Amino acid sequence: MDILQLVDRLEDLIDEGRHVPFSKYTVVDEERALAILDQMRISIPEEIVKATTVISERNRILEKANEEAARILQDTRTKGAEMLDNDTSVQAAQVRAREVLDRARRDAEQIMNDADSYVVDALRDLEQRLGRMIGEVRNGIAEVEQPADQIVQSYDPNALPILQQQNQDINANR
Repeated sequence: MDILQLVDRLEDLIDEGRHVPFSKYTVVDEERALAILDQMRISIPEEIVKATTVISERNRILEKANEEAARILQDTRTKGAEMLDNDTSVQAAQVRAREVLDRARRDAEQIMNDADSYVVDALRDLEQRLGRMIGEVRNGIAEVEQPADQIVQSYDPNALPILQQQNQDINANR
């Protein structure tokens, strides 16, 4: 399951929880929250596997680019030797070889830059998503871990608007 779906499920669980009157606290089903957190622990390594796959793909692209550059270089050397054998201009062969080699280097550099950019973007996106999830999980844990006696102590029935109105009505009638 996608980690973002799990975060949504955790958020829904918190939204579905019972709100403690006159406080910012919500009572949630501990078993469901822990089950979602367990699923998150399972999903995060999946995201890491995806990032590893991206890095492997980058390495494969780089290897392919290096092979292509070597092949182009070898082709250039072979063509250069043929040109010399055919009694053509040595300068023209050298210029052509440099052009092909420069093109191969530019192509290889462009492929490496594109692959690096892709990997960095994917890892940054993963880092941001994981950071948001960790913050949400920590906030949820902090709320769930707050002792019940603190919630009960902060409860003031006289602060209820209905009771305040009744007290005012009683005082006004006296």
